[in-house]
Amino acid sequence: MTLRATLFDMDGLLLDSEILWHKAEVEIFGSLGVPLEEASRSTKGMFVTEVVDYWFARFPWSGPSTDDVSQALLERVGDLVESEGRLLPGALHALELTGERGPLALASSTPMPLIIRCLEHFELLDRFAAIHSADVEPYGKPHPGVFLSAASSLNVAPRDCLVFEDSAAGVLAAKAAIMSVVAVPIASDRALPEFALADLTLESLEGLTPAWLDARFA
Repeated sequence: MTLRATLFDMDGLLLDSEILWHKAEVEIFGSLGVPLEEASRSTKGMFVTEVVDYWFARFPWSGPSTDDVSQALLERVGDLVESEGRLLPGALHALELTGERGPLALASSTPMPLIIRCLEHFELLDRFAAIHSADVEPYGKPHPGVFLSAASSLNVAPRDCLVFEDSAAGVLAAKAAIMSVVAVPIASDRALPEFALADLTLESLEGLTPAWLDARFA
């Protein structure tokens, strides 16, 4: 197998944005009467509309529609990324090393307008030859759809793609697409069995080496 392209997730991998999603959910759902201690539990990896529907079904509110709440969440996360967000350690290092060896695509569950806003803020937009959101796919991760669409847009066979992911669902999605995977889980997730499927597991993107890539890329 010779790799030719690299696909990156965004939230929790390149950007330290998972905590910002949690903060926005606590603020917005709390204002609607959803118990603050419950917000963000059991919803990691869902689309934003699914998260809103999940909490509305359990703690129905009056006033704003679920569509309005979804939009408010996206706006708040974007504001927080721009005011508090940071690139995770090794993010630029990994983008530079993989970008020297083939085209890059972004494949995220985040809606496209927020993806663009985040990438523009960190001046990363031009690094990617293609950008795909699972928000427009029939199914989200762990379904492989967003990765298969990203590979197709690069005109690269799925088996020739390397995926970088921080989530268990993302690793499953990449493996379902018959792709190689580098997993970068947070410490509390590392024991999850899904990460045993990864071709390489790193504590941070800083641990990625040119030698490991050279052994796998053309």
